[in-house]
Amino acid sequence: MIGRLNHVAIAVPDLPAAVALYGGTLGAEVSAPVDLPEHGVTTVFVVLPNTKIELLHPLGEGSPIAKFLERNPKGGIHHLCYEVEDIRAARDRLVAAGLRVLGDGEPKIGAHGKPVLFLHPADLAGTLTEIEQV
Repeated sequence: MIGRLNHVAIAVPDLPAAVALYGGTLGAEVSAPVDLPEHGVTTVFVVLPNTKIELLHPLGEGSPIAKFLERNPKGGIHHLCYEVEDIRAARDRLVAAGLRVLGDGEPKIGAHGKPVLFLHPADLAGTLTEIEQV
């Protein structure tokens, strides 16, 4: 059911420093920052030949990334994102298998302008997992 690994998301306390690290020091292609107020984050994508890294930084009060950074002040891996062909069919199959979808269970538009859902980390070996419709 799951397809390609779309991205690995890393929460960062200092977005300009992370951009400089990936774009300058490591020489990767780095996107411009994009604010996603409905998700409470600013995102930057690092484009790699086989996947992407999403740098996440808190945006606004109540950002889930701010809470993550309180527990992990130096930052760290936040979630993995896998592609699916049909997000609602994938959701229904996962829920039927006993996995929990976070939020209200309805897809929201993510950083790529495509529908996304997040799955509870306790149901997936301790890993917050995002699925994104391709």
